Amino acid sequence: MSQKVLLNEKEVNIILHRLACQLIEKHNDFSNTVLIGLQPRGVFLADRLAKILSEDYQVKDIQLGQLDITFFRDDFRRGEKPLEANSTKINFLVEDKNIVFIDDVLYTGRSIRAALTAIQSFGRPNEIELLTLIDRRFSRHLPIQPDYRGRQVDVINNEKVKVNWKEHDDADADSVYLIEK
Repeated sequence: MSQKVLLNEKEVNIILHRLACQLIEKHNDFSNTVLIGLQPRGVFLADRLAKILSEDYQVKDIQLGQLDITFFRDDFRRGEKPLEANSTKINFLVEDKNIVFIDDVLYTGRSIRAALTAIQSFGRPNEIELLTLIDRRFSRHLPIQPDYRGRQVDVINNEKVKVNWKEHDDADADSVYLIEK
């Protein structure tokens, strides 16, 4: 199994700051905006962005949540191995709010479709946007595109994109790899 570095730690950091600045440009003080990380891996990116926004750009009172989409997936009962659910933590109202869904890799779009269905249980948002660190451009099964993207990559089907976070993956540094299966 071979792997190629798509992003090193410095590049990941630059991209995270660019994404944070793009969010500030659109949402200003975040008074009507909430960030929601999609379980499992999107929450790591959401946590990091919230930290950058509050510590480096002094954005106050960021509302950050986590959404589990396991039971809303269209492949929920199709696999041989049962899917494990994660926790949903949304301690605020989403009614009439601007929501930014955050996920690490946008692949087929099916996770985002599931998230759109899942969030309806919490109310009717004003607007929903999508932020993703990696956009696998030619792999989409649904007409879903990110509003904010870190890097767009062209990946063939026998390759996988792996995002490593130093605080969660026992990695020495943040990085993104292209791995041939």
